Amino acid sequence: MDLIKEKWTEKDRESFVKYLESLAREDKIEWTKNIINTEMRVLAIKNPEIVSIVKQIKKGNFLSFLDLNIRDYYENILINGKLICEIKDFSTMKKYLDIYSKMADNWAVCDTLKFKVKGKEEEFFYLATDYSRSKLPFVRRIGMSILFSFIDNDEYIDKIYMLLNQFQDETEYYVNMINAWLVCELFIKRRDKTIDFLNNNLLNDFTMNKAISKCRDSFRVTEKDKEKLLSFKRK
Repeated sequence: MDLIKEKWTEKDRESFVKYLESLAREDKIEWTKNIINTEMRVLAIKNPEIVSIVKQIKKGNFLSFLDLNIRDYYENILINGKLICEIKDFSTMKKYLDIYSKMADNWAVCDTLKFKVKGKEEEFFYLATDYSRSKLPFVRRIGMSILFSFIDNDEYIDKIYMLLNQFQDETEYYVNMINAWLVCELFIKRRDKTIDFLNNNLLNDFTMNKAISKCRDSFRVTEKDKEKLLSFKRK
């Protein structure tokens, strides 16, 4: 199928879905569905093929592709997410992301988003803050995922810890897990500040203990620090 188009129309919708279906791996569908834990229909298309499809669509008018809002399969959503990250204008990107984020029902469609934050730090941090307070758990996960891009930014680092403290009563597993990953990455890159945070924070016990576990599993954390981290573990 020709994926480079000057304009995608409704007539292209069925053809594109059939094209994706032709790439399905029937023997991997149930395994993939269980791994990502989704209610969406799954085709189990290999990731390199997804990446190739995105690259081809991006060469044409990919906004008109996004306007079709094709959501027949998990892979459709994944492709949309990768394309949204290619939109340079922030307000346009946010318009599509707001639609996308509300369709998210699994960790993979959140974690596939790799935003280009440089030069748009203020807008993206505000977006992360806004999403982190959503009533929808996977919107919250997307919001917290954005913060990984700010760990090396001195202007925003203290605000990241402040945002983490708002999740004291969080009960959603996939939100707590992204927060644990974030704390782990903070410890690796901002060790002293994160030790201060671990000494005084409002994280729930699950997130705190999972963050410590992830730090201790990391090859980027010294053996001495791995032992030190045990003192922060909660019963």
